[in-house]
Amino acid sequence: MFTGIIEAVGSVAERQASGDDMRLRIKTAGLDLADVKPGDSIAVNGVCLTAVELPGDGFQADVSHETLKRTGIGQLREGDAVNLEKALTPETRLGGHLVSGHVDGFGEVISRQSLGRAECFIIRAPDSLAKYIAEKGSICVDGTSLTVNAVNGAEFELTIVPHTLQQTIMDSYQSGSQVNLEVDLIARYLERLLLGEDAANASTGLTEGFLAKHGFLGRQEK
Repeated sequence: MFTGIIEAVGSVAERQASGDDMRLRIKTAGLDLADVKPGDSIAVNGVCLTAVELPGDGFQADVSHETLKRTGIGQLREGDAVNLEKALTPETRLGGHLVSGHVDGFGEVISRQSLGRAECFIIRAPDSLAKYIAEKGSICVDGTSLTVNAVNGAEFELTIVPHTLQQTIMDSYQSGSQVNLEVDLIARYLERLLLGEDAANASTGLTEGFLAKHGFLGRQEK
Protein backbone atom coordinates (compact mmCIF):
# COMPACT_ATOMS: atom_id res chain seq x y z
CA MET A 1 0.00 0.00 0.00
CA PHE A 2 1.04 3.59 -0.67
CA THR A 3 -0.14 7.11 0.19
CA GLY A 4 0.24 8.84 -3.18
CA ILE A 5 2.73 11.31 -1.67
CA ILE A 6 5.73 11.24 -4.02
CA GLU A 7 9.04 10.86 -2.19
CA ALA A 8 11.42 11.46 -5.11
CA VAL A 9 11.63 11.81 -8.86
CA GLY A 10 13.94 9.18 -10.35
CA SER A 11 14.73 8.16 -13.90
CA VAL A 12 14.75 5.10 -16.13
CA ALA A 13 18.38 3.99 -16.40
CA GLU A 14 17.84 0.87 -18.52
CA ARG A 15 15.09 -1.31 -19.96
CA GLN A 16 15.61 -4.86 -21.14
CA ALA A 17 12.85 -6.65 -23.04
CA SER A 18 12.57 -10.39 -22.50
CA GLY A 19 9.79 -11.95 -24.56
CA ASP A 20 6.53 -10.45 -23.32
CA ASP A 21 8.15 -9.17 -20.12
CA MET A 22 10.64 -6.45 -19.29
CA ARG A 23 13.24 -5.64 -16.66
CA LEU A 24 13.66 -2.01 -15.63
CA ARG A 25 16.56 -0.39 -13.82
CA ILE A 26 15.49 2.76 -12.04
CA LYS A 27 17.85 5.38 -10.66
CA THR A 28 16.22 6.64 -7.50
CA ALA A 29 18.05 9.98 -7.07
CA GLY A 30 17.07 11.32 -3.62
CA LEU A 31 15.01 8.29 -2.54
CA ASP A 32 16.63 6.68 0.51
CA LEU A 33 16.87 2.91 -0.07
CA ALA A 34 18.64 2.13 3.22
CA ASP A 35 15.52 0.37 4.55
CA VAL A 36 14.66 -1.40 1.26
CA LYS A 37 15.53 -5.02 0.56
CA PRO A 38 14.87 -7.34 -2.40
CA GLY A 39 11.18 -8.25 -2.44
CA ASP A 40 9.99 -4.85 -1.20
CA SER A 41 7.51 -2.78 -3.20
CA ILE A 42 8.20 0.60 -4.78
CA ALA A 43 5.64 2.53 -6.82
CA VAL A 44 6.89 3.85 -10.17
CA ASN A 45 4.43 6.34 -11.69
CA GLY A 46 1.79 4.73 -9.51
CA VAL A 47 2.60 1.15 -10.54
CA CYS A 48 3.57 -1.19 -7.70
CA LEU A 49 6.81 -2.95 -8.68
CA THR A 50 8.93 -5.42 -6.71
CA ALA A 51 12.59 -4.56 -6.25
CA VAL A 52 14.56 -7.67 -7.26
CA GLU A 53 18.05 -6.16 -7.17
CA LEU A 54 19.57 -3.11 -5.47
CA PRO A 55 22.69 -2.12 -7.42
CA GLY A 56 23.45 0.91 -5.25
CA ASP A 57 22.09 3.82 -7.27
CA GLY A 58 18.54 2.47 -7.47
CA PHE A 59 16.74 -0.81 -8.05
CA GLN A 60 15.78 -3.29 -10.73
CA ALA A 61 12.29 -4.69 -11.19
CA ASP A 62 10.67 -7.23 -13.49
CA VAL A 63 7.54 -6.02 -15.26
CA SER A 64 5.02 -8.65 -16.37
CA HIS A 65 3.04 -8.70 -19.60
CA GLU A 66 -0.12 -7.90 -17.61
CA THR A 67 1.46 -4.77 -16.14
CA LEU A 68 2.79 -3.67 -19.52
CA LYS A 69 -0.69 -4.09 -21.00
CA ARG A 70 -2.58 -2.20 -18.32
CA THR A 71 -0.20 0.67 -17.51
CA GLY A 72 2.11 3.15 -19.20
CA ILE A 73 5.26 1.46 -17.87
CA GLY A 74 6.00 -0.08 -21.26
CA GLN A 75 6.08 3.38 -22.86
CA LEU A 76 8.92 4.58 -20.64
CA ARG A 77 12.26 5.16 -22.32
CA GLU A 78 15.77 5.49 -20.92
CA GLY A 79 16.16 8.90 -19.33
CA ASP A 80 12.44 9.42 -18.65
CA ALA A 81 11.64 10.91 -15.25
CA VAL A 82 9.37 8.86 -12.95
CA ASN A 83 7.52 9.42 -9.68
CA LEU A 84 8.74 7.18 -6.85
CA GLU A 85 7.23 6.15 -3.52
CA LYS A 86 8.23 3.37 -1.13
CA ALA A 87 5.52 1.19 0.40
CA LEU A 88 3.78 2.21 3.62
CA THR A 89 5.10 1.24 7.04
CA PRO A 90 3.13 1.41 10.34
CA GLU A 91 5.01 4.64 11.14
CA THR A 92 4.26 6.34 7.81
CA ARG A 93 2.25 9.57 7.95
CA LEU A 94 -0.82 9.11 5.74
CA GLY A 95 -0.78 12.46 3.99
CA GLY A 96 -2.61 11.45 0.80
CA HIS A 97 -5.08 8.57 0.51
CA LEU A 98 -4.80 4.78 0.42
CA VAL A 99 -3.32 3.71 -2.92
CA SER A 100 -2.78 0.09 -3.99
CA GLY A 101 -0.41 0.65 -6.89
CA HIS A 102 -2.78 -1.27 -9.20
CA VAL A 103 -3.55 0.99 -12.15
CA ASP A 104 -7.14 1.01 -13.40
CA GLY A 105 -6.56 2.64 -16.78
CA PHE A 106 -4.97 5.37 -18.86
CA GLY A 107 -5.99 9.01 -18.75
CA GLU A 108 -5.17 11.73 -21.26
CA VAL A 109 -4.30 15.32 -20.46
CA ILE A 110 -6.78 17.43 -22.45
CA SER A 111 -5.60 20.89 -21.45
CA ARG A 112 -3.35 22.84 -19.13
CA GLN A 113 -3.51 26.50 -18.13
CA SER A 114 -2.03 28.75 -15.46
CA LEU A 115 -4.26 29.75 -12.57
CA GLY A 116 -2.33 32.22 -10.43
CA ARG A 117 0.75 30.36 -9.22
CA ALA A 118 -0.96 27.01 -9.78
CA GLU A 119 -1.66 25.00 -12.92
CA CYS A 120 -5.11 23.72 -13.89
CA PHE A 121 -5.23 20.39 -15.72
CA ILE A 122 -8.20 18.76 -17.43
CA ILE A 123 -7.78 15.00 -17.76
CA ARG A 124 -10.07 12.58 -19.59
CA ALA A 125 -10.52 9.17 -17.98
CA PRO A 126 -11.79 6.05 -19.76
CA ASP A 127 -15.60 5.98 -19.77
CA SER A 128 -15.53 2.84 -17.60
CA LEU A 129 -13.81 4.76 -14.78
CA ALA A 130 -15.94 7.91 -14.86
CA LYS A 131 -18.42 6.59 -12.28
CA TYR A 132 -15.65 6.30 -9.67
CA ILE A 133 -14.49 9.92 -9.96
CA ALA A 134 -16.29 12.44 -7.75
CA GLU A 135 -15.92 16.16 -7.14
CA LYS A 136 -13.66 16.70 -4.09
CA GLY A 137 -12.86 13.00 -4.09
CA SER A 138 -9.38 11.51 -4.42
CA ILE A 139 -7.67 10.13 -7.50
CA CYS A 140 -4.15 8.88 -8.11
CA VAL A 141 -2.41 10.22 -11.25
CA ASP A 142 0.96 8.62 -12.04
CA GLY A 143 1.20 7.73 -8.36
CA THR A 144 0.34 11.19 -7.05
CA SER A 145 -2.62 11.55 -4.67
CA LEU A 146 -4.75 14.46 -5.89
CA THR A 147 -8.11 16.06 -5.17
CA VAL A 148 -10.67 16.31 -7.97
CA ASN A 149 -11.93 19.89 -8.23
CA ALA A 150 -14.68 19.35 -10.79
CA VAL A 151 -16.13 16.60 -12.95
CA ASN A 152 -17.73 16.82 -16.40
CA GLY A 153 -18.65 13.40 -17.73
CA ALA A 154 -15.41 11.41 -18.05
CA GLU A 155 -13.27 14.56 -17.72
CA PHE A 156 -12.04 15.88 -14.40
CA GLU A 157 -10.19 18.99 -13.28
CA LEU A 158 -7.13 19.25 -11.05
CA THR A 159 -5.51 22.37 -9.60
CA ILE A 160 -1.85 21.70 -8.89
CA VAL A 161 0.14 23.94 -6.53
CA PRO A 162 3.81 24.82 -7.23
CA HIS A 163 5.16 22.39 -4.62
CA THR A 164 3.49 19.41 -6.31
CA LEU A 165 4.73 20.55 -9.72
CA GLN A 166 8.28 20.74 -8.38
CA GLN A 167 8.24 17.43 -6.50
CA THR A 168 6.60 15.24 -9.17
CA ILE A 169 6.67 14.77 -12.95
CA MET A 170 3.45 16.75 -13.41
CA ASP A 171 5.23 19.86 -14.68
CA SER A 172 6.15 17.85 -17.79
CA TYR A 173 2.49 17.18 -18.67
CA GLN A 174 1.16 18.74 -21.84
CA SER A 175 -1.99 18.27 -23.91
CA GLY A 176 -1.96 14.66 -25.11
CA SER A 177 0.19 13.27 -22.28
CA GLN A 178 -0.87 9.78 -21.19
CA VAL A 179 -1.09 9.15 -17.44
CA ASN A 180 -1.73 6.18 -15.18
CA LEU A 181 -4.98 6.43 -13.19
CA GLU A 182 -6.01 4.62 -10.04
CA VAL A 183 -9.48 5.42 -8.74
CA ASP A 184 -10.41 5.57 -5.08
CA LEU A 185 -10.03 2.16 -3.46
CA ILE A 186 -13.19 2.47 -1.38
CA ALA A 187 -15.37 3.31 -4.41
CA ARG A 188 -14.08 0.27 -6.28
CA TYR A 189 -14.85 -2.17 -3.47
CA LEU A 190 -18.16 -0.52 -2.63
CA GLU A 191 -19.38 -1.23 -6.16
CA ARG A 192 -18.57 -4.92 -5.76
CA LEU A 193 -20.14 -5.05 -2.31
CA LEU A 194 -23.41 -3.55 -3.60
CA LEU A 195 -23.72 -6.44 -6.05
CA GLY A 196 -24.21 -8.73 -3.06
CA GLU A 197 -25.07 -12.32 -4.01
CA ASP A 198 -25.19 -11.31 -7.68
CA ALA A 199 -21.43 -10.72 -7.63
CA ALA A 200 -20.74 -14.41 -8.32
CA ASN A 201 -22.45 -14.16 -11.70
CA ALA A 202 -21.63 -10.56 -12.61
CA SER A 203 -19.08 -10.04 -15.40
CA THR A 204 -19.31 -6.23 -15.09
CA GLY A 205 -19.97 -3.77 -12.30
CA LEU A 206 -23.16 -1.98 -11.37
CA THR A 207 -25.61 -1.29 -14.18
CA GLU A 208 -28.69 0.91 -14.37
CA GLY A 209 -30.81 -2.23 -14.57
CA PHE A 210 -29.28 -3.64 -11.37
CA LEU A 211 -29.81 -0.37 -9.49
CA ALA A 212 -33.43 -0.13 -10.65
CA LYS A 213 -34.10 -3.77 -9.70
CA HIS A 214 -32.87 -3.18 -6.16
CA GLY A 215 -34.68 0.12 -5.63
CA PHE A 216 -31.74 2.52 -5.91
CA LEU A 217 -33.34 4.48 -8.79
CA GLY A 218 -36.86 4.59 -7.43
CA ARG A 219 -39.90 3.05 -9.06
CA GLN A 220 -39.55 2.49 -12.81
CA GLU A 221 -42.50 3.21 -15.09
CA LYS A 222 -43.57 0.36 -17.36
